[in-house]
Amino acid sequence: MAPRTIRRAVIPAAGLGSRLLPLTKATPKEMLPVGDKPVIEHTVRELIESGITDITIVVNGDKGLIQEHFRPNPVLVDQLRRDGKAAFADAVEEVGELSRKGHISYLYQHGPYGNGTPVLNAARHFGDEPCLVLWPDDVFVAEVPRAQQLIRAYEQTNAPVLALMPMAPEDSYRYGVPVVKEDLGGGSLRITGLVEKPKPADAPSGYAAIGGYVITPGIVDELRELTRRWLEKPEDEVYLTDAINAYAARRAVYGQVIAGTWYDTGNPAAYLRAQFAAALANPEFGHELRQLAGELAPVE
Repeated sequence: MAPRTIRRAVIPAAGLGSRLLPLTKATPKEMLPVGDKPVIEHTVRELIESGITDITIVVNGDKGLIQEHFRPNPVLVDQLRRDGKAAFADAVEEVGELSRKGHISYLYQHGPYGNGTPVLNAARHFGDEPCLVLWPDDVFVAEVPRAQQLIRAYEQTNAPVLALMPMAPEDSYRYGVPVVKEDLGGGSLRITGLVEKPKPADAPSGYAAIGGYVITPGIVDELRELTRRWLEKPEDEVYLTDAINAYAARRAVYGQVIAGTWYDTGNPAAYLRAQFAAALANPEFGHELRQLAGELAPVE
């Protein structure tokens, strides 16, 4: 059977951002700037550039700023134009246009804790269609968007796909590490599951799963089963990794090594690295900031 066209995506954005407190006490972590855009806008733009036409952002009750950011604001646009600030008006209007291009809708998270719950919440509206799942605190700089690379991998395999990046062995404790069954070339790997945060000596491969997925109806079925068990005996959380492992025990799952540079913004050091890289890449300010960095560098 030919693979279904992927036109839907889920962005889980209901997390507390606790690793970035107190910065995220009043501002959702998804709205922290990386360059001249909030980090979630990078994800939305990546999806739209990759042909996604239906984006569901799963939120909690404290994430109204996300909706406000993408909501069109014709009153502000008109005011800016009257004030002769056409460039600012165009920028505001263009951000609002993302809602239409991506057909962005919002869903309030309901159910047990865990990163599998928002996926299941959104997937109830998808029927038998596959979908992309991207976290909103990742920024990828790549010639071909990460989402597009995942879509291509799905079209070649007609199976669930995980985004992978090579990792240093000593970093294995930070990631889900795939068990690789076969290297198919071109960055495509057949995998049989994930080991969560293993010690370096126990890591089954040199790759890290980095928070991008093509999810198929079979994975959603596994999430439903995990949630059913949780409702019978509430303990721990409902994890997407557990659903993928259950599925992979019986059917094919693939990993795709992503070509590009990944910036995680989920902790202070990583967020500062992402900000610094975006600032240096800015054509207007980059040269000045590189000069400043040189001036501030300690003398050896």
